[in-house]
Order: sequence, then structure tokens, then C-alpha cells
Amino acid sequence: MAGKEEGKDPRKKSATVCGFPISIFFIVVNEFCERFSYYGMRAVLVLYFKYFLRWDDDFATTIYHTFVALCYLTPILGAIVADSWLGKFKTIVYLSIVYTLGQVVLAVSAIHDITDANRDGTPDNMTVHVALSMVGLMLIALGTGGIKPCVAAFGGDQFQDHQEKQRSTFFSIFYLSINAGSLLSTIITPILRAQECGIYTQQKCYSLAFGVPAALMVVALIVFIVGSGMYIKTPPQGNIMVKVCTCIGFAIKNRFRHRAAEFPTRSHWMDWSEEKYDKLLIAQVKMVLKVLFLYIPLPMFWALFDQQGSRWTLQATTMDGNFGFLIIQPDQMQTVNPILILVLVPIVESAIYPLISKCKINFTPLRKMTVGMLFAALAFIAAALVQIQIDETLPKFPSSTEGQVKFINMNNRSVDVTAGNNAFTLGNFTANEEYLTFDQPFVLTVELASFGEITLVNGYRSTMVIGPDVPNPISFIDIKEKPEQGANAIRFFNGFGSVLNVTVGSLNLTDIVANNMSDYVALQQGSARFRIQSSAEECVYSQNLGFGSSYTLIIPPTFAFGPNCEQSIRPVVDIRPNTIHMAWQIPQYFLITVGEVVFSVTGLEFSYSQAPSNMKSVLQAGWLLTVAVGNIIVLIVAEAATLPDQWAEYILFASLLLLVCFIFAFMAHYYTYMDPAKIEAQFAHKDPEEKKRSVEHCKEDRRSSDSSANEEETRQTRI
Repeated sequence: MAGKEEGKDPRKKSATVCGFPISIFFIVVNEFCERFSYYGMRAVLVLYFKYFLRWDDDFATTIYHTFVALCYLTPILGAIVADSWLGKFKTIVYLSIVYTLGQVVLAVSAIHDITDANRDGTPDNMTVHVALSMVGLMLIALGTGGIKPCVAAFGGDQFQDHQEKQRSTFFSIFYLSINAGSLLSTIITPILRAQECGIYTQQKCYSLAFGVPAALMVVALIVFIVGSGMYIKTPPQGNIMVKVCTCIGFAIKNRFRHRAAEFPTRSHWMDWSEEKYDKLLIAQVKMVLKVLFLYIPLPMFWALFDQQGSRWTLQATTMDGNFGFLIIQPDQMQTVNPILILVLVPIVESAIYPLISKCKINFTPLRKMTVGMLFAALAFIAAALVQIQIDETLPKFPSSTEGQVKFINMNNRSVDVTAGNNAFTLGNFTANEEYLTFDQPFVLTVELASFGEITLVNGYRSTMVIGPDVPNPISFIDIKEKPEQGANAIRFFNGFGSVLNVTVGSLNLTDIVANNMSDYVALQQGSARFRIQSSAEECVYSQNLGFGSSYTLIIPPTFAFGPNCEQSIRPVVDIRPNTIHMAWQIPQYFLITVGEVVFSVTGLEFSYSQAPSNMKSVLQAGWLLTVAVGNIIVLIVAEAATLPDQWAEYILFASLLLLVCFIFAFMAHYYTYMDPAKIEAQFAHKDPEEKKRSVEHCKEDRRSSDSSANEEETRQTRI
């Protein structure tokens, strides 16, 4: 097959529509579906770790960023396989199959019923789900990373030499399909996750949120294969990255062999590869290494940028997502980034940059990247300020050496209560507003009656009910953390004289006996209607719910079925709803997106302009590697840092980026812009001895102030 493919003319003519090869439409649809699949899965991934697999925030963040790092490491492997062995078409097909299998395995891992033998809604063997999800994620990382460097290049191969304009338009459409897939999936998959599904019990539908991206990946694979007969398939011609690495390796090895003092030094350590490699290749490698050296500080930017999908999403779970006309899920806030990208890119390119140029400000590519880093640091300072406001509204839960208690008075009169050193009065059928914290037993006195020493369970919250029909306070264990995923935890205390049943939606609280507390039910934001039933009688009670609250609804002894029965039910707020609105995250998203536009787009353009004609893929691989290293930095900090507060971690990342920003600015100040085409042209016309000298001479000619960089920038090729 490979030999047959190579025997064909790789530049064969294909049918066109409006001047475009028909084959590129299959490629664009494939890319849209693949990006929908990837970003849709990634949007809900950290919440899947936290709420389904029951990992804490730090471990969920660590695994999330490990996965993202793998997704940006595997493109190097994909490029080598495509260029040196299988060719782009086969590499895309084979790795897409791996990718699809990974998505399917991940979707299966999120079906809670497969190990829920007792049908209580909680998987009984979490190890199975963890193992399946890790296998799925590894396959996805191999698949999405492996095809990343191939699809766009394969699309470019479909055009003839005279179709330069159409090729440029194709890349614009290709980039649009990426953003469209990302934006739509980030909106849709959180909605799917918020649904409830299951065979035996209804739980958050992570399997659907992963299943739809898996289905889109199947569609992407089928669409790509359907267009097979129309593609121009260029055979593998060897990978330049392999040549670069072997050249560098030989130079290092040769220099080590000739480290003795009797061997004369050479002007550059890469010159030690002259015995085996031609001087043009060596000069090209020198140019690449010069840019790669400048890449060293860049991972810190990505360490901050990619936390939109982890830390910032977790931050949104403690906020109010009610925008009035719609309810925003925490993982949907990530859509702010692609929306702002679509808005800011044309504004920055067509308005901001020309305005800066008219002001005679020399805004070189490296200066733009420095400003992008500053904006990202400001975004994390903004995130820290929001986190401080959130922390002020969060309840203070007991530590492992403390217990907390709240008292409910079920007497039809006010009573005076003394708990340790705390004295207060409780009205009839009410509770004290805040929990009391104790680190040792305390004496409880109600009116003149003493109940002796009370010992609380350390690390837990309790509610004690004081009533006329109970000789001693009745203690109930309360939840000790915010309800998950912005839900509301609701329970009833039955002070009525008979057994009650309560129904809300499809949930039932049955057989709540007198002077007893029901289990908690988790309800979403909105108006909840509770049907309280006893025999043939019914009372309907409504309660407006926000995000992340907990209520105990008291049914007092004076309760009676009939008109206005709901007015006697008393709600007690155990945990207040989230009060900081998600809209406060928009400034930090705006700042990080401005940073992305100024940093990322400019960085790609700069790399492209400074790369030799045949080594642009090497710098692209180096750029993707900075993203991978940035995610590794996050997982190291998440595991190693012992900061007690999340806002302090945000400030730490901002400080590290500011430090790196100054280092990068210093490196950029001494960077000499090159013209790779001129250097390569000199080697094409001069004899071997002159070629070596001309490289250094050309570099001297190009050594100038930042003002000359603007002239170079006008010759850059747009990506």
C-alpha cells in the first residue's frame, strides 16, 4: 500500500468547488468534530475528577494538568511517525482510531451503574472507574496529540502551487472550525453533565457529557475516511526534527571527545558537527537554538493560562451562576475565553496595533510577548481578589480537633440557652444563626435545667433539638462542607405528631417519624416545591434556592393541613447560598485572554519569521513543548505548595510569572533579529569557507536596536 501510494503523483489534480479542492471540506469538518470532542471532554474533566471519582481539589488539578501536558508532548511523536514512517494520512487515521477508543473508554468509566451493586447511586468499586478513566485519558492524549501536527499540514498539501490564496483562506477557515468546535462544546457538554441519568439511580450525567464527544470523534473519523479517494497523499520524506536532534547530539559528543586543551576552540559549539554535517544545516540549527533559548521562560505563561480549566472552574463552583435570563454552570464560564478571542483578535490587529504604531512606539514582537505575560499575571491577581471575597462568604467548618453545634427550639415559647460560655435566647421553632465551635466538652443549660457535659464529634457539625416532648436534646449530624456542584442540601425535621412523607420532583423522603430528621436531598437552583403528605392530606411548600446552600425545614407541632399550611413551616439556614456572582470572573478572563492574544499569536508569528524555511515545524514542536512544561509546573506546585488559602496560590503564580517576565524582557533586550532567508541564500551562492564566515557577518549586519525589528515584522508570514 505504501509503495503504491508513493508511486502516484503526489500533486495530482483534484475536483474543485469555488477554486478549493473538495477534499479540504472533509478535513475542515473532521477538525471541527475533533476539537468539539476534545474541548467538550476537557471542559467537564476536572469536575468529573472531583465529584465522580471523589478526588480533592489538589489531586484533581494535578491529574488534569498531567493529561494536558501529555496532549502537548505527543505531537512530537506524531510528527516523527508521520514524516518518517506512515505519512500524514495513515497517521491521522490510525491515531484517530486510538483517540475514539479513548473517548469511548472514558465515557464508559463515567457510568456509575456498572459497579453499583447495591443501587444506592455510588459506585462500589471506584478502582474500576479510575482505571478505565486513566486508560481512556492516555489513549486520548496519544490520539489528539499525535494528529495535532498532521491535520493542518495535510490540509495544506491538498493545494497546488498556484493556489496560494486559497491555501491562505483554508487556514483561516481551519482556525475558525477549531474555535467553533471549542466554543460550542464548552457550552453544550456542561449542560449535558448537569442532566441526571442512570439505569437504577439518577446521578449527574458525566457519561453523556463524555459520550457525545466520543460520538463526534466517531463522526470525525468517518468523515475523514470518506474523503480518502480525493486526498493528495504525499509520501513520508524523513523528519527534520530527527536530523536536528542527531546534528546537535553529534556536536555535543564530538565536543566532549575533543575537550582536551590541545584542541583549538571553535566560535560556536555547534561547529563541532562540521565533520559530519554540511554548514547550511549547522547554520539553520544555530538559528533554531537561538529561538529555543528564548523559549525557556515561556512555560510559566502556560502554567497560568491552562488553569482556566482547573482552578478557575473549581472557583466557579463556589459562586452564584444566576444571570437572570440564564443559569451558567461552573464549567461553562470557560466559554468566555473563546468568545473574547473572537472579539479581541480583530480589535487588537486592526485597531490597537496600528494606533500604537502611529504613536511612534516601537512595539516589537518580543515586547508584545512581555506585555502578554504581564496581563496574565494581572489576571491571577484579579482571581486572588475574587477568591478573597469568596472566602469571606464561606462558612468556617470545624477542624479535626473541633466540633460545631447548632440548637433548634421546638417549644412553642422562647427559651434561654447556655452552652459553655455562650448564652442566648431562642424563639419558638427557631435556631441560633451561627454554629458554635468547641474544642472540648461543654455544659448545656436550658432555662434552669442542666443537661450536663456535652461532647461533640471532632471534625463534624451537629444540630441539637430541644423540645417539650424529649427529656434530653436530640443530636443529628449535619453536612460539614458546601454541597457539591452548586446544589442545595435540604432536610426536614418532623415536629408533627404523626409520620410524614415528603416528595420533591422525583425524590421521596418517606416515613419521617415524629421528632426525627430526614435524610438530605440535593436540589438544583430554582424554586423547589415540596409535597408534605400524611394519609390523604397534603400540604405544598415552596422554597427558593440559590447555589451551594443547606436548609433544615422545621415542621412544628402546631402544623396543620389545610389552607395556608405552608406558612407554619420554618426554614433554618445551615449554610448560606453562594453570594459572589460568577460575573466577577469576567475581568480575570478578559485579562488572561488579552494576554493570550498578545502573547500566543505574536509568539507563533515571531517563531515563524525567525525559523529557517525547512525547520518551522521544529520551532512549532518547541512551542507546544512549552505548553506541556507549563502544565507540569502547575502539577508540581499543586502537590508541593502547602499554602492554606487558594488566593495565596494565585498570588504565588502571579509573582512567579512577573519574575519570569523580567527575565524574558532582559533576554529579549539582547536578542538580535535574524533574516533566515538571507542567511540561507548566502550559503547557496558562496564557497564552503565563505559560508561559515558569512553567517557571523550576516548576524552582525542584523544586530540593531528594536527599531529595526519593526521593519522585520512587516515581512512576517501570518499564521
